[in-house]
Amino acid sequence: MLPDQFSTARLIFAPIVAEDAPLIFEAYARDSEVSRYMTWRPHTALAETEAYVASALAGPSCSYLLRDRGDGRLHGAFELRQPAAHRLGYGYLLARPSWGLGLMSEALTAVVDWALDQPGIRRIGDVCDVENLGSARVMEKAGLTREALLRLWAVHPNISDEPRDCFSYVKTR
Repeated sequence: MLPDQFSTARLIFAPIVAEDAPLIFEAYARDSEVSRYMTWRPHTALAETEAYVASALAGPSCSYLLRDRGDGRLHGAFELRQPAAHRLGYGYLLARPSWGLGLMSEALTAVVDWALDQPGIRRIGDVCDVENLGSARVMEKAGLTREALLRLWAVHPNISDEPRDCFSYVKTR
């Protein structure tokens, strides 16, 4: 059901492969600013990134690298998951040099449009930490609506070891 790849005017979503681990480690996995609102800590060794890639390849979701359509450079990553037949969730991040260029809004818009064109999909959405204003803005630009404040929803270990509040964003058919 989930596609092998997507593309936009500036991006190609390429499935992650095992050989991508060193590039992922260098580009963003070890960056504490990139991982600030993630549910994982920055990687301190390539082995951690290799383990992540192995788990991504073994899991039920589709994990993509976001590459520049022009020069192939790595901008970030996007994960698409289907927790139920009628709905999709996602996760994303950008390497710091790619912040502020509108790339993730472009990527998420393409995925949302594709998802809601699928006959069985009725809903796409996910959450972000209440302090992650950049991610909230990406979801709003992609046409999602904030539907809820989820109290003590997720642990973001780079901020706190305690569960934190998150905003839920969604778009439905």
